[in-house]
Amino acid sequence: MTTRIVCVFLSVLWLETSASAQNEPVTLEVAAAWQPASIVTPIWAPSGDRFVYEAGKRIRLYDCVRKQERVLASLSELEAKAKSSSNPAGAFQWENRRVLAGKPQWSPDGARILVAAGGDLFLVEAATGAIRQLTATPDNEEDPLLSPDGSHVGYRVANELYVLPVAGGKARRLTFDGGPVLWNGRLDWVYPEELAIPRAWWWSPDGREIAYLQFDVAAEMTHPQVDPGPVRAVLEPQRFPKAGTPNANVRLGVVPARGGRTRWMETGAGEDILLARVQWMPGGKELAVQRLNRVQDHLELLALDAATGKSRLLLEERDKTWINVHDILHFFGPGRFLWASERDGFRHLYLYSGGAARQLTSGAWEVTGLQGILGNEAWVTTTKDSPLGRQVHAVDLETGAIRRVTAAGGTHTVALSPGGTFFLDAWQSLTQPVRQTLRNRNGEELAVLKEHTPGPYALQPVENLSFRGRDGTLFYAQMIKPRGFVPGKKYPALVIVYGGPHAQKVQDTWTGANWDQALAGKGYVIWKLDNRGSNFRGHAFESAVYRELGRVELADQLEGVDYLVSQGFVDPARIGIYGWSYGGYMTLYAMTHAGNRFAAGIAGAPVTDWRHYDTIYTERYMGLPAKNEAGYKASSPIHSAANLEGKLLLVHNFQDDNVLFQNTQNMMEALQKAGKQFEMMFYPLKSHGVTGAYRLHMWQTMTSFLDRALQNKQ
Repeated sequence: MTTRIVCVFLSVLWLETSASAQNEPVTLEVAAAWQPASIVTPIWAPSGDRFVYEAGKRIRLYDCVRKQERVLASLSELEAKAKSSSNPAGAFQWENRRVLAGKPQWSPDGARILVAAGGDLFLVEAATGAIRQLTATPDNEEDPLLSPDGSHVGYRVANELYVLPVAGGKARRLTFDGGPVLWNGRLDWVYPEELAIPRAWWWSPDGREIAYLQFDVAAEMTHPQVDPGPVRAVLEPQRFPKAGTPNANVRLGVVPARGGRTRWMETGAGEDILLARVQWMPGGKELAVQRLNRVQDHLELLALDAATGKSRLLLEERDKTWINVHDILHFFGPGRFLWASERDGFRHLYLYSGGAARQLTSGAWEVTGLQGILGNEAWVTTTKDSPLGRQVHAVDLETGAIRRVTAAGGTHTVALSPGGTFFLDAWQSLTQPVRQTLRNRNGEELAVLKEHTPGPYALQPVENLSFRGRDGTLFYAQMIKPRGFVPGKKYPALVIVYGGPHAQKVQDTWTGANWDQALAGKGYVIWKLDNRGSNFRGHAFESAVYRELGRVELADQLEGVDYLVSQGFVDPARIGIYGWSYGGYMTLYAMTHAGNRFAAGIAGAPVTDWRHYDTIYTERYMGLPAKNEAGYKASSPIHSAANLEGKLLLVHNFQDDNVLFQNTQNMMEALQKAGKQFEMMFYPLKSHGVTGAYRLHMWQTMTSFLDRALQNKQ
């Protein structure tokens, strides 16, 4: 009853806000401060009736039965208790942002939560919030995991693995050969970035052994990152393997948790082997490993005997372009497991039993994620209803019958509890800010966890639309018309592009008070289109860019520009283009291959030569440089710098760890040699994106550039 009253109150509040207060303009200050709506990311208790989550610097506990929550622990207080030095080695370490280390973890009995803070480890009592410090050393204990029975905690210090009894006692060191170029249980930069593997060691189900990846990075390229800020500039080298250069040599070992010799698994060795996924199989006698060849057109799912290291093949996938790695793999028992494959052109579920595969789902849509197995059903997120949204469906594992679990249209992000009694559903759409609810297995709403409102801002409607290209290809696009739009008037337009694989700009999601809205308020038409090469439209749509990036993407973007101009309210002489990362690359490619179509372009953190980007991403789409010299050259805007037309602004962080600043430097040199004028703005952050106080400066710089190039152009 209380939940219903709260919901009614929030609904009334939203209506009042919508009716009377949504009239404030979205300024650049507002856009710079705006962040996507937050949602609760639950870490479920084993019982499935409670979860903890991080909010700011606090860990909060939510009781699903009582629908109550409380602060369990303060990370700031735990950090104050820590004894570790923040950086005992005294040198900056380049760690990939995609590594999921140090998240809170429940003990198997649900009584305590393991928390890493300030380089030390703590146990927090779920009932009382009482804290017990497990480590208090000058070293950083990283990547901690409790054993399956909760009696021990494993962790990594630098490049070695350790196990510590939770009840007290001395830590046991498990590996002894780690060093500057040999990393035990520690990921390099490129593996989590491009294979999305979040960690590099795992307890066996019985807690007696630990499997871990060992990275030999000796042959990986070292990029000489430099921090020029101090009086004496500091060298901060980063391991960054570029296309065509050696990867880390990675192997998989199993070591007894009580200590002893590591047994190495037969996964194959060398830089041309990628170990994309590792997990223990039921029973703990075998490990399942997804092994890829270097150019990623051949995947093998192997079962490795943990005692002998011997391997057997469970399945293999081959593709004429590339194979997309995923996490949809669930073992039911010996010889029976659920798998997803794009072998029919779209990612669908397959049930394997005794070596034979049976396809469970089919159609021109995709399964994008596995939420869990409930009884005889697999709960999966799909694009079945629209490639722009996400719904959760339950698929019968015997018949393949499929039923929709989530109700409202738009996009749902679901987190299912162990046992499936509850799930969290974060729902949003173009017209609906994020609303996150607690629901039961039948989908009935039990409580509201997050209720975001549009705020007081005068947001312009965001429209999703579709049209057919000249060859019949269906394109999806998104448009925002200027504030105070007048039919018949000609407006400047900004094409905002990403364009690369594994991305989607046009979605049925809430966009909020972002830079797009600030520009629309200043009189710009905002336009986005997902070209071929983008995700969730099937493998053929995505792989059209194979071995020559840029060409197909630009052709599709130009079709979008033609469609936009045909609507009659865009001035074709005042069209700009902007993108970041792959979008920055697309901006430069467009300005040097179709510059007569764009009066201005802003290239943020652009790749300018794919030989300067990392091995795993680049070689997946382009192959090896030595075997595709023509494709690499044609894809690089450096070689077409002399063709630049229109005004250009380059923006980049000087110590970008993802798209190295070297890319922009080489483009600048090519433009200078060609006698082409351009503008530039650089930032001092050690990241791929511009954040904090610098963000407003960036929006101001870019907006001023567009105003000068497009608004004042007659």
